[in-house]
Amino acid sequence: MSTVIESLERTQLRRVPKFDAGDRLRVHFQVIEGTRRRTQVFEGVVIKRQGHGARETFTVRKQSFGVGVERTFPLHSPKIERIEVAARGDVRRAKLYYLRGRIGKRARVRERRSAGPEIAVERELLYTEESLETADATPIAAGEAVEQDAAVEPLGEAALEEGSAESQGGGAALVSTDEVPVAPEPDEEPAATDK
Repeated sequence: MSTVIESLERTQLRRVPKFDAGDRLRVHFQVIEGTRRRTQVFEGVVIKRQGHGARETFTVRKQSFGVGVERTFPLHSPKIERIEVAARGDVRRAKLYYLRGRIGKRARVRERRSAGPEIAVERELLYTEESLETADATPIAAGEAVEQDAAVEPLGEAALEEGSAESQGGGAALVSTDEVPVAPEPDEEPAATDK
């Protein structure tokens, strides 16, 4: 794909919570009826998630008065106001089509017990226009990042003395186990630095 199309699609990406097939979601989306606009909530189990980027979609299934109802949502749609993860499902498949043939209590998905607290994710754009402009203006090659990480300066006595001063102030300090910082004796005067 061309970089122009990728950059246009990147501007449409939104922040979404992490969820997979089997999770129970509450999707708040906008419904337009004539001139009125209202928010409708669709709660159900995610039976599939497919695609990637701006074209990614997910399908939610629920039982409504004994009838199974499925709805497919574009993940990065501006009409979706909020996605809440109500419960994490304990499943081993990516596509839960077998739920279509089940009725009543058999159509439930077991809840994962080890799931931690959910983090609320604001529904905003992933990339702002400013960050996209700076990313396009200064492309970084993969090799440059590795070279910058490899260029680590060794700790000298001055760095160790600064680190011990920071540790007394409550900040994190890096102290080598081989070298112990030595304090200057009182009769020595520190060297003057000209700037």
